[in-house]
Amino acid sequence: MSELALIAGTGALPGLLAGALDAQGEGFVLAEMEGFPASVPGHDPLRFRVERLVPFLDDLLARGVRRVVFAGAVRRPRLAPSAIDTATAALLPRLMAAMQAGDDATLRAVIGIFEERGLEVVGAEAVLPDLVPGAGVLTGAPTEADRKDAARAAAIVAALGSVDVGQGAVVAQGLCLAVEALPGTDAMLDWVAATGTGLRPDPTGARGVFYKAPKPGQDRRVDLPALGPETVARAAAAGLAGIVWEAGGVICLNRAEMVADAEVAGLFLWARQP
Repeated sequence: MSELALIAGTGALPGLLAGALDAQGEGFVLAEMEGFPASVPGHDPLRFRVERLVPFLDDLLARGVRRVVFAGAVRRPRLAPSAIDTATAALLPRLMAAMQAGDDATLRAVIGIFEERGLEVVGAEAVLPDLVPGAGVLTGAPTEADRKDAARAAAIVAALGSVDVGQGAVVAQGLCLAVEALPGTDAMLDWVAATGTGLRPDPTGARGVFYKAPKPGQDRRVDLPALGPETVARAAAAGLAGIVWEAGGVICLNRAEMVADAEVAGLFLWARQP
């Protein structure tokens, strides 16, 4: 019997959480949605489909699960009508309406369904508190120009998030070079690396910042934005001065490696108080 279930998607976060739980000696149920395999060595996942969500929830309860952590990335699956069971069919109008309203509404609907079945949804920081840094500069020293760019980027990301578009932006010398949309952070930073240099008015001026934050009003137990060493490498390749994020609202994967890589690349890392 395990009190905790880790519902894993793709990316590094599920493995980090599983490793922490293993080190703590805490048993857990690993589950993954079909089509979105998690990379968690040493654990055989319980696979489920949205079309059979109610039987899956009943299975978790039968295994003694009372708390659930969502970790990793998934996309909206294509539903197979023939696979839908009767109990789950009653939930589909609610889920479909939420999907039409955007990712945040979908996640809120999913959380609501889990909680109505008696399952408490908790954030990843409940397992690894250090994942979400508080306010402060982790390394480097942002200049006054960098701080102005960060403030501009924060306003842009807040506007994007209010219409459920993205959680990141790149700003240099007060100009928005790029915003994050469906292709994601990596694609945005790669685009800036390829084309953004010529967009800066003053080649010798501020190099710019990448800013990341949750969407306004987002339920922070799920789908928090994440940064990691790969983000540092891409920000460096894009010629930026640093990475800024909303303190308390962004997961930092492998923080020590992020800091070390940023120091080598000459980037600052700043958890900015909103």
